[in-house]
Amino acid sequence: MPTKTLQIPTADGQADALAAFPDGGGRHPGVLMYADAFGIRPVLREMARELAGHGYYVLVPNFFYRHGPAPVIELPEHIGEEFRPTLFPQLMPMIEAHTAERVLSDADAYLEFLTAQPEVSAGPVAVTGYCIGGLLATRTAAAHPGQVAALAAFHGPVGADGPDSLSKLTAEVHFGHAESDLTPEALDELNQALDTAGVGYTSEIYPGTVHGFTMSDTDAFSPAALRLHWDRLLPLLGRTLTKS
Repeated sequence: MPTKTLQIPTADGQADALAAFPDGGGRHPGVLMYADAFGIRPVLREMARELAGHGYYVLVPNFFYRHGPAPVIELPEHIGEEFRPTLFPQLMPMIEAHTAERVLSDADAYLEFLTAQPEVSAGPVAVTGYCIGGLLATRTAAAHPGQVAALAAFHGPVGADGPDSLSKLTAEVHFGHAESDLTPEALDELNQALDTAGVGYTSEIYPGTVHGFTMSDTDAFSPAALRLHWDRLLPLLGRTLTKS
């Protein structure tokens, strides 16, 4: 799958981004993919390319662009537990500075850019995200109910804004949770909020997982859970996005 680096104009400057899309021309449904807090790196390129191989144009923005181009912080090839005490003090100030207002302003710019690309077909788009990117994806989908037809988030704090925030969703939703991230009781509360909102959804705890299970460059990685992630994500996109 071809990939290229792009610059997305936003209200606060240029956001660097990765795009992956099918070879051979044509136009394809758009997917906005939010990375985890570690950002754009080889594992995200692989995931974007794999998704593009199923017939989608995938845009992965560096949502920490205000702090520099990706990688915003220096990352080891494998992000083991021994590196987290060094990495998280660098990441937390950027996470805290990435306010809801910034998220929504950027989401407007990302979606406008995505849908304007010549390789992207007309029609609704999907938004997906990992870790904090799951929260950003959820906020994006809630803010663009007429444009986002599918929302998928994995090991993300998707309920962080409270149940009222989910009431604005019109997209079909899949939330894949890490077993270490929330209790069955918390899952029930989240799913009740989705029921109340009238959202079509699946929301489940992936068995035996810890936070970050999709990321093959971390100790949290679970090959079985990554397969389950694709088994949930691809049919969702197939149902909601129209391929030419």
